[in-house]
Amino acid sequence: MQLGFVSAILPEADLEQVFVTAAAYDYDCVEVACWPFSGPDQKFGGTAHIDVANLNATYREEIKHLIHKYEVQISALAYYPNPLSPNPEEAKVASEHIRQVIVAAAVLGIGQMNTFIGRDPAQTVDANWPRMLDTWGPLVEYAAQHEVKIGIENCPMLFNDQQWPGGLNLATTPAIWRRLFQDLPSPNLGLNYDPSHLVWQQIDYLYPMREFASRLFHVHAKDTRVDWHALKDAGIFALPPHFHADKLPGLGDVDWGSFIATLGNVGYRGPVCVEVEDATYEGSLDDRYLALKHSSHYLRNFIPRRYPKNPSRK
Repeated sequence: MQLGFVSAILPEADLEQVFVTAAAYDYDCVEVACWPFSGPDQKFGGTAHIDVANLNATYREEIKHLIHKYEVQISALAYYPNPLSPNPEEAKVASEHIRQVIVAAAVLGIGQMNTFIGRDPAQTVDANWPRMLDTWGPLVEYAAQHEVKIGIENCPMLFNDQQWPGGLNLATTPAIWRRLFQDLPSPNLGLNYDPSHLVWQQIDYLYPMREFASRLFHVHAKDTRVDWHALKDAGIFALPPHFHADKLPGLGDVDWGSFIATLGNVGYRGPVCVEVEDATYEGSLDDRYLALKHSSHYLRNFIPRRYPKNPSRK
C-alpha cells in the first residue's frame, strides 16, 4: 500500500508545493484536487491543483516532471460535486467537469478519478434512482472508454438543514453499494472507501471490505469520534455534526491496525490517502501542515515506507 493525502487541505499551495509537502512528510502519493478553476470557494472543495480544462502537452510534461523530481505519485484526481443536484445547472456543470477529470486521468496515465454519486436530498433513494442511472450510466461508459476507474466516496454529505434528510450523496451504505453495482456492473465503477463515514452511521467498517474487495479502488484515511453522550441526548434524527466530529487518524474510533490489516487480507494494495477535516487543525496553514505531519507519522506504524525506492539510495 502507498500512503498519501488529499491535496484539498492546501488551497493556498500550487502543485509543486503540494509535492514538496508530500516529500517532506514522507508521503508516497497525493490525491490531487481538480475542481473547476472558476469553481466556488467552499470548505474542503473548490480547490484546483491541476487545471484539467487546459491540460496541454507542455502542462502534462510539467506535471510528470514534478512526479519524477519529488518521487511522489498521483494516486487519483479528485472532484466531489453533486451531479444529481435538484438545480439543473449545478448538476450539468458537475457532470461535464467529471468528464473533463476522466480525460485528464487518462492522458496523465493515472487511470483513477474520485467523486460522489450525488443526490437530491429531499428525495428517497428509490426516487433518486432512475435519474442516477440516467446520469451515471453514460459517465461510467465514458470512463470505460478512457480506461479510467471511478471511485465513489461514501460520505453522506449531511451537514445542515438544507441537506436533510438524505444528504448530497447516495452511495453511503453497503445495501446501496450492492444495488449500485448490480445496476451499474461495469468494472470501472468502484469505491473510494472511507471508514469514518460508516462509524457514525453505526455500520461495521471492516466487514464490507470483504464483500466489496473487487470494488475497493482507493481508500481515504480519516477518523471520527462519536460523542455517545450527545447522541443519547439529541437522538439519531439529529444532524450528524451534533453527535460526531471528524478527527485525524488515531484520534477517533477507527481501529487503524485492524483496518489496514483487513485491507491487506482482502487483497488491497493501493493508496491510502489522509483526508484532513479535523477542526482542531483548521486554525492556520501551519496547523494543517502539522496535521499532515502527525497523520504520516501515525500511519507509518501500519503502512511501512518503501525506502530506499532505488536500491542504491542511502
